[in-house]
Amino acid sequence: MKTLHTLSRTSEQYYGNSLITEEETSEDGLRVTEAEYWKKYYNHPEFNYEWKNGYLEEKPMADVKGSLVYQWFSDILRCYFSTYPIGTIINLEIGFRLALPGDISIRKPDMAVVLNNNPVMLHLTDCNFAGIFDLCIESLSYSDLREIKRDTVDKKKEYQGGGVREYYILDARKIETAFYRLGEKGKYRKIKPVNKEIIQSEALPGFQFRIPDMYKQPSLKEMAADEVYQGYVLPFYQKARQDAEQEKQRAEKAEKTAVQEKQRAEKAEKMAVQEKQRAEKAEKRADYLARKLKELGVEVL
Repeated sequence: MKTLHTLSRTSEQYYGNSLITEEETSEDGLRVTEAEYWKKYYNHPEFNYEWKNGYLEEKPMADVKGSLVYQWFSDILRCYFSTYPIGTIINLEIGFRLALPGDISIRKPDMAVVLNNNPVMLHLTDCNFAGIFDLCIESLSYSDLREIKRDTVDKKKEYQGGGVREYYILDARKIETAFYRLGEKGKYRKIKPVNKEIIQSEALPGFQFRIPDMYKQPSLKEMAADEVYQGYVLPFYQKARQDAEQEKQRAEKAEKTAVQEKQRAEKAEKMAVQEKQRAEKAEKRADYLARKLKELGVEVL
């Protein structure tokens, strides 16, 4: 039997000129039917609930450290789908139903992906997804061990059984970070990093990232100059940089050519002066010789 937790949040409302404070109590662990969950708890205004085998499970609150990792990962995913529009990123507590033998759950991944070739169409007005996500991402919270187990064990088993092609666990503390892919037998296998640190997705062709970068969180500008991310991060910026570099090279080449032309012109001018000087010298010598010959009585034609 699950225990009903007594977490609470305070909400404030005005009635006339009076401020009324109401305390909302979490119903985490409460037994409810699936129909009750969809009707009352799926879009609860105060608490974010998932549902498993008849019990509510409240999703934990994020912390700043985990939020930064989540935002960075969200940024590179948006860059990927901006370059390769083959699917849609899902967040904002949109859930999906997983029905396994003896195990039914409704989960709201922190982030998920629906590819355009998914057998179930995603509609813009949907509040939940009727199919199975192609990729699920959970940002691990350290609220308590029960919630860690939920992401690292329970959801892994559910996503595997439901056929989620890839499952990523992002842990800002670097302890539980893991990346899984469905194998041929429908079992999750850890994705083997390339060069011990680069994860390459099969569900999203061309999508790859360096694990340490999740914690360093380099800027998009920095990643645009990194060969790991150049395939999808800010390609227009990369093109602008390439064009600028080519223009710089052309300008430098033109300047070099102009310098060389100037040097050739200066050399030609110097040679012309030297030729003129030689001609003038030769003419003076000819005049001198002509005078000497005339003095000797030799007529020069």
